[in-house]
Amino acid sequence: MNQIETIDILLVEDNFNDAELALRVLKKNFPSRKLVHLEDGEQVLDYFNLRQNQPNTYHHSILPKVILLDLKMPKIDGLQVLEILKKDNELKKIPIVVLTSSKEDPDLKRCYELGVNSYIVKPVEFKEFMQIISQIGVYWVNYNQKPN
Repeated sequence: MNQIETIDILLVEDNFNDAELALRVLKKNFPSRKLVHLEDGEQVLDYFNLRQNQPNTYHHSILPKVILLDLKMPKIDGLQVLEILKKDNELKKIPIVVLTSSKEDPDLKRCYELGVNSYIVKPVEFKEFMQIISQIGVYWVNYNQKPN
């Protein structure tokens, strides 16, 4: 697949407050970076045109450098999204960072079984949440290297 341009961060978050705060921090710290926010797993599958769960049917030439994925979402949850994306030969190269409120060990184990690149529990404290989002952006957008 030929990439025409890139999106730096695809944020998948159904909680309005968490999404707004994360986007605010990312825009402040990375003003020239392209960010996309999707609210649920259904929108992710639509974004990549994977509704039928058939690999290599997506139409997007714009692939994100990293996906920040919430687990507990309506319609299609983050585990299902992770599983579908990691089954696709091209999309599985995109690093996925689960950013969730779930501290449940089965969720953590299942994410790593499915190929997640990182699992972070959202801090409750406002300041700590802002720091985590900033650090995620710095690492995955500025330093992480991935194959073409």
